[in-house]
Amino acid sequence: MTLMLASVLSREEAEVALAHGADIIDCKDPARGALGALPLAQVADIVAAVGGRRPVSAVVDLPHDVAHARRAFEEAAATGVEFVKFALPLTPDAGEIVAALAPLAQRLRIVAVLFADLGPDFEVLPALAAAGFHGAMLDTAHKGKGRLIDMMPVGALSDFTARCRELGLAAGLAGALEPPDVPRLLVTGPEVLGFRGALCAHGDRRAGIDADATALIRDLIPTRREQIDTLAAEWALIARGYIEPPGLNETDCVFLHDYVVPVEVGAYAHEYGHTQRVRFNVDAEVARADVTDDMRSVFSYDVIMDAIKVILSGGHIAMVETIAERLAESVLLHERVRCVTVQVEKLDVAPGAVGVKIRRERHPDALRIKGN
Repeated sequence: MTLMLASVLSREEAEVALAHGADIIDCKDPARGALGALPLAQVADIVAAVGGRRPVSAVVDLPHDVAHARRAFEEAAATGVEFVKFALPLTPDAGEIVAALAPLAQRLRIVAVLFADLGPDFEVLPALAAAGFHGAMLDTAHKGKGRLIDMMPVGALSDFTARCRELGLAAGLAGALEPPDVPRLLVTGPEVLGFRGALCAHGDRRAGIDADATALIRDLIPTRREQIDTLAAEWALIARGYIEPPGLNETDCVFLHDYVVPVEVGAYAHEYGHTQRVRFNVDAEVARADVTDDMRSVFSYDVIMDAIKVILSGGHIAMVETIAERLAESVLLHERVRCVTVQVEKLDVAPGAVGVKIRRERHPDALRIKGN
């Protein structure tokens, strides 16, 4: 389950974030940049206000001297926070800093932050894991120059979260995220999504936390286990014919048509080592929403495009049938999708197009399987 991290700068903002379902309260000063640390007294005040209701994290400004760096982490931990974050420097001595923090990582949950817009080196992840770090987070250093999803393709973000999981690191994603980004990033499987601007009125990260904006983000992230169990129980009754599915005949079609991209695909030897044009047509039958002008009621076509990008980022695929099956499976992971039709066509093989068209439906027990 993906957790929602809310960055706050006061106990008042922390209360708003708590009231609207934030899973982690993050102490950060947005006026001091992407990862600005708050004064320790202010952090301690927020920790006291939260009172153990949720975990609290704080940012440490990393001193260049290793001894001072250790002291900074110790002082931050003394405020009572559960997590301590710091910006991993893009300097030759980054490895030395990670190694120097290893003894502290045995008793503190340390999270290293890498910046997607500064050319992060994911080869450092094994060193973080070896040092006992709790996790790694991808953020953006320059908030006014674009969102995380602009700085790094979804396939690369999926690679980052997958690599973290392999190494036993919690993976976090943040960086000028907006509400439409949430369903797109959920498919990458992060443990944490971090927000500041999206929680503020008009997306202004220097404004105060806004209750409605925070509630919107909370509703976009699948939350409690009991909600999943309730949905699973409903589908079990539907499967046995005891109740009818809600809005049985009321569906909307969200589609992606004539989406042409270069793809490494084909089973013949001459099809390896280069790309060919492939066209995608996808129609997803989605349970009709009661409210239409609200992100919470939308299944976005962006999710379909991102699923294609993630599938294709894995390298050469021999069969278009494989691509179609993987894409249908990915789209059906979203609980509002009842069925999906996927057509994948090669455009450079012969005059016209050749390919495959499949239709797949959601199994009634899908939510039960997903919830277990």
